[in-house]
Amino acid sequence: MLMPSRLPLAERPRINRSRLWLGLLLLVLLVAGLAVIGRAMQRGEAPPVGLFTTLPILWNESADVAGLLDQRQEPHWARAELARRGPIAALDTLGGPDGPGQLARLRRLVIAQPRPLGPAENVALDDWVRGGGQLLLLADPALTAESAFAVGDPRRPQAVVLLSPILKRWGLELRIDDGQPFGERRVDVLGTSVPTNLAGHWASPGQGHCRLWGDGLAVTCAIGRGRVVALADAAVLDAQDPDGARRKALAMLLDAAFAAR
Repeated sequence: MLMPSRLPLAERPRINRSRLWLGLLLLVLLVAGLAVIGRAMQRGEAPPVGLFTTLPILWNESADVAGLLDQRQEPHWARAELARRGPIAALDTLGGPDGPGQLARLRRLVIAQPRPLGPAENVALDDWVRGGGQLLLLADPALTAESAFAVGDPRRPQAVVLLSPILKRWGLELRIDDGQPFGERRVDVLGTSVPTNLAGHWASPGQGHCRLWGDGLAVTCAIGRGRVVALADAAVLDAQDPDGARRKALAMLLDAAFAAR
């Protein structure tokens, strides 16, 4: 694939504009996330739920900021399911230059098909979980969701999750069977049917603090004083949910991750 510096001049403005829109969106989400956390703390509401994702759950797939935030479009069904647990605090980064950043004000967090984490973010996330944080992680090694943006566009959801450093720290490995057929199938996890497509599976060799479910599709781990519930697929968050199976599966995963200890 051509590096951006070698692309024809006619194509460079399009790429630069894409990055500009993405940067503006992340700034909007950061400000909104801080406001949500502050309001929840002031009013004594249910504690906020942090959301760190490249999937279009809180925004629309559009070529400009106005379209991204257009409230006239039907919102993603998962947004309402998350909001049932508390105000949603959108995060554009995990940790700050000198510590946990916004994570310090959160108890519960959903990470769904994130971008690769930087070294400081890995440290901040690990410290946060071990200190009592509750995390639901959806990590897909081969994302099958459709996108309005072409491969290579920074607005497109992360195609392959890259979280090896933090997973290794927790004693987990994310694997995938390259020979599995494309197409949706459903796997029982904790008594609930979970829709999957080209899913991965977890391995936790020699780890007594993790338990596998659904032939490794899901794993629950006690990490320090915290908890991690991880699913090796993100098809459960596909936008279309005609029979409500995805909503039911997400609700189960959230309940498992955020259960009182």
